[in-house]
Amino acid sequence: MSIKRKRLIKYMAFTMAPAIMIALIAAVVSTMTMGSSAVTLAEAQETAPCNACHNNTTLIDGKEAQWEESGHGTGTAFMEEGPNKSCVGCHSGGGFSAMIAAGQKPNQPTAGDNNPTPQDCRACHQTHTTYTGIDWALETVAPVSFYMLPGKTFDGGEGNLCANCHQPRKAAPVVAAGGTVTGITNRFGPHHGPQSSVMIGTGGAGAEGTSAAHYQYVENTCVGCHMGSTDNHTTEPNIATCKGCHTTATSFDVNGVQTATQAKLDTLKGLLLNAGVLVCTVDEEGVESCVPPTASFSAPQNVGYALWNWILINNEDGSKGVHNPEYTQTLLDNSIAGMTP
Repeated sequence: MSIKRKRLIKYMAFTMAPAIMIALIAAVVSTMTMGSSAVTLAEAQETAPCNACHNNTTLIDGKEAQWEESGHGTGTAFMEEGPNKSCVGCHSGGGFSAMIAAGQKPNQPTAGDNNPTPQDCRACHQTHTTYTGIDWALETVAPVSFYMLPGKTFDGGEGNLCANCHQPRKAAPVVAAGGTVTGITNRFGPHHGPQSSVMIGTGGAGAEGTSAAHYQYVENTCVGCHMGSTDNHTTEPNIATCKGCHTTATSFDVNGVQTATQAKLDTLKGLLLNAGVLVCTVDEEGVESCVPPTASFSAPQNVGYALWNWILINNEDGSKGVHNPEYTQTLLDNSIAGMTP
């Protein structure tokens, strides 16, 4: 066959392919509907009601766009920590779903996730369970008993979902013989996310408190403040939500609580640096990080307690007192007093 002939055949195949495909599709549709009426929308919804969620609105796209800007949406720890059985329950979206389904606490999974996923829609919602709008439901809203703080329970409505992971992974230090706190390393502290325990006034060293107003009076606690009436999936609180209660608020520093907390954190930080139990570094982006030295060491009770409380409030809770103003001030005041000659 000549080259010219081959080129002609290729050209005809290329130009006729769309027409052939259309004809095939028409034939298939004709076969499916032959002998019966076309499938109605109602009948389609009975068998595959996907459009209860996947429709011509921007609902899903909008929430996904917000989520992708959130701390959960941008985090990458799932890749490193998801395969670890000690971390999988909170650092893998699939691991979290499996943990909740099994009725487990974060310290109970027996295997890591070899295919970890980020904390996405499926982590919080019952996605693709019934294939209806019911699947917007949260994985759980059951009260959360803190596994490291026996006898302490968080019961904050939809915020209970968050508390499954936003709770201490370690209890406050126990004073050893001789009045010292032992085993202090750069991993010292309650570990990431003790916000729920701070809200109910527990988890600090040397003092217990009472539940904050945000726990007692805000409907759905964490979700109520961080997502607001619009279900904002960036989870960044909005001052407009705060104004529902704090009508004159112009910032999150209501009644100066954040200013007061930061001042006390700065004072305590200086005392801890002088005591040699805190080391601060600054990364390439100018972000400061302060943790204890890597090598294990011991410290007197007053120093160990103060270090724990500074890490709890500054590094881990992160609200600068908003989650529980009274308990935060108590922990910092006690710590400063204990460190002051």
